Amino acid sequence: MAILNNLLLFTLTFQLLFSLHVSSESSHTTGDASQFPKKFLELAKTPGVVDWMVRIRRKIHENPELGYQEFETSKLIRSELDIIGVKYRYPVAVTGVIGYIGTGEPPFVALRADMDALTMQEGVEWEHKSKVAGKMHACGHDGHVAMLLGAAKLLQQHRHVLQGTVVLIFQPAEEGLGGAKKMIEEGALKLVEAIFGIHLTNRVPLGNASSRPGSMLAGTSFFEAVITGKGGHAAIPQHTVDPVIAASSVVLSLQHLVSRETDPLDSKVVTVSKVNGGNAFNVIPDSVTIGGTLRAFTSFSQLEQRVKEVITKQATVQRCNASVNLRPNGKEPLPPTVNDVGLYKQFKNMVGDLLGEESFVEASPIMGGEDFSYFAEAIPGHFAFLGMQDESKSYASAHSSLYRVNEDALPYGAAVHASMAVQYLKDKKASKGSDTPKGFHDEL
Repeated sequence: MAILNNLLLFTLTFQLLFSLHVSSESSHTTGDASQFPKKFLELAKTPGVVDWMVRIRRKIHENPELGYQEFETSKLIRSELDIIGVKYRYPVAVTGVIGYIGTGEPPFVALRADMDALTMQEGVEWEHKSKVAGKMHACGHDGHVAMLLGAAKLLQQHRHVLQGTVVLIFQPAEEGLGGAKKMIEEGALKLVEAIFGIHLTNRVPLGNASSRPGSMLAGTSFFEAVITGKGGHAAIPQHTVDPVIAASSVVLSLQHLVSRETDPLDSKVVTVSKVNGGNAFNVIPDSVTIGGTLRAFTSFSQLEQRVKEVITKQATVQRCNASVNLRPNGKEPLPPTVNDVGLYKQFKNMVGDLLGEESFVEASPIMGGEDFSYFAEAIPGHFAFLGMQDESKSYASAHSSLYRVNEDALPYGAAVHASMAVQYLKDKKASKGSDTPKGFHDEL
């Protein structure tokens, strides 16, 4: 069965790339790729394209789906790609979709959008509020999908100038379930030489983009611990083994991992964000559960080990036992997101050409995490933030129940995606020599 599945995957991919190759060769229209990035924003701002992206974003927002459950979202994406005329592969990592535009030949460059929602109740009252209780797009992934589809429309309309192949990655399960890792395992980056991703933010003005070379986002991990003692009446604590005291000691001791064991110039975070234990005023509980998150740019596994040691040994000091889970609810740890220096320079230059040099904002490292890091760990990658802040309005931060997307940012995202792909392929083709990797057809 495994051999059959691999054969089917190989055959499908060949058919997709061959059809791309044929459609590119059959086009009699010529053009200079360098001329198009400057036009993409103008094209993306046309009412037809804007209204189309807004409609898609609102439909996804109304029907949020959690990681690996994005079946309707994926169906909508595939439907729109069919209309545009973009070939794609599905399913990848359960609900993921991978589209292909261009020649079907190297170089290959990928653009990525995540598409899952969060377990939150939306607090914004508006016409297109989430229709699913307890689920909400509170991190802009609905906007990310709309922007990448917008880029797909622009790129497909100008596919004759693409000097290679653009790979569109619509990724499931970014929010802690390792969707990027699973897509890589299922071949999403086959032949891809570089990947770009953008994320909407309220911390950068509308029409601006922000990035930095090297470390961009921290590695992240989560932990949960159950500290067990012996419960009893609160009036006779000498007959109990109090897990509340043990948990209190653990929480305080964990703070020393940053303040006493970490180089002050090497940012790390250990946050205990959950403490649950007991439900009566006069009863000492049998156990207390604590949980939280770790953030670091370096020595991540060492920090995880120290968290486990502190919890178990502090519990022992207080005569309690402790079990520590470093993968609670299946949440995968994320490596730091590190931007390739060369891709950063290309992105910065592209933003300057497309939006103006004043529209690029040099970012500072951020302790938040992103599973785009898996892509950037596998191949050269670049992750950037796209501004949507408007001084006349207020936009809440991501993961807030009051989060909103400034839909005026959607054309900028589509244009940035499309322009970066065109520019990367143009530059790569110009610089390629004898080290050119084999295309799909060459592997046959």
